[in-house]
Amino acid sequence: MAAMAALQSSMTALSLSSNSFLGQRLSIPPSLSPLHIKARENPCLIVVKLKRWERKECKPNSLPVLHKMHVKVGDTIKVISGRDKGKIGEISKIFKHNSTIVVKDINLKTKHMKSRGEDQPGQIIKIEAPIHSSNVMLYSKEKDVTSRVGHKVLDTGKKVRYLIKTGEILDSDENWKKLKEAAKEKTEVAAAAPAADTGAAS
Repeated sequence: MAAMAALQSSMTALSLSSNSFLGQRLSIPPSLSPLHIKARENPCLIVVKLKRWERKECKPNSLPVLHKMHVKVGDTIKVISGRDKGKIGEISKIFKHNSTIVVKDINLKTKHMKSRGEDQPGQIIKIEAPIHSSNVMLYSKEKDVTSRVGHKVLDTGKKVRYLIKTGEILDSDENWKKLKEAAKEKTEVAAAAPAADTGAAS
């Protein structure tokens, strides 16, 4: 009993605190201190739906880095490398975050669609997969030649692209009018489709 009383008195004599262990003060290394925890640098918010293994470069403000491309939607191009080398088509979509483009009827991939009810049976379809913009060159239908692109300022002060070999201006007002009309037709067709479905259901 005397030994137990002596042990209890010695334990109460020790000054125990949150940062001490059996009376000895613990030293926390600076690397583990909560004040020195670094925030994650360059956080990236994924805006575009990407594949699991695909990552986007980001600016310090978390916005994606958009690459400058020598082609735009509506341009006529010729494929200069790959399986579809030599084919000519029109650009329907571009992706600036990874510098790829989608060309009509080029780089077709097979996709197996599952059946979604009795109305939509399963089927095998062909879709246009994107290709890198470095694998295409701008094409002139009039001269039947591919060319690199140049930039110049017109007398009106407008900056346009042109083909270096032929001098043909790509960013003309007629081309922009055609693209706007095509976009309007697509929106009208998309708006008319649901209206037709509701009419048929009633």
